[in-house]
Amino acid sequence: MCNGCKINKEQRDNPHNIAAAMKGIEALLVCLGDDVSREGIADTPKRVVKAWREMTEGYEQKPSEILGTTFEGEGYQDLVIVRGIQFTSLCEHHLLPFIGTAAVAYLPRGRVVGLSKIPRLVQSYARRLQLQEAMTHEIALAMQEHLDPVGVGVHIEAQHQCMACRGVRQAGADMVTTTVLGAMRDNSSLKDEFIQAVYGRKE
Repeated sequence: MCNGCKINKEQRDNPHNIAAAMKGIEALLVCLGDDVSREGIADTPKRVVKAWREMTEGYEQKPSEILGTTFEGEGYQDLVIVRGIQFTSLCEHHLLPFIGTAAVAYLPRGRVVGLSKIPRLVQSYARRLQLQEAMTHEIALAMQEHLDPVGVGVHIEAQHQCMACRGVRQAGADMVTTTVLGAMRDNSSLKDEFIQAVYGRKE
């Protein structure tokens, strides 16, 4: 079950919950030793809650609607690859950003989806509290479920601020995750074609 399937919209939009969240941010600022009455952070609780609601708006977006319109592929039977999709997500463990790029490939079964729909799908999963591993798998499953392709591949590379600015503080390290389904799992040449296309962009 994907993270997006668990959203409680009534709870998310409840004014009392929004007010409580702002109080919570104010308490955090106090815990950090700051003066919540000073001009610079007087409106910070309101700004933070607004920003986090925007950064998690993917919970309200449905993959079935994003991928709901397809077109006749005019006989095209090779990989379709969209790469260089930029995203920012929030690590569900520390609520810190991880920032990266995604590449999504699929082998159509007669019908194709509009080019802009794949970046929108990636954004819909990125704008949730996430683990990169889960996000990679969820995007692939959504492609498989709603497009019924012969095969799917998703490749994500991202740098995680929870590792860059705390703990081991490895600012230059990135994390790479890949999920392949259907023919792309069974046929190594298809997976190799996908990965070569992803890394060929950087050469």
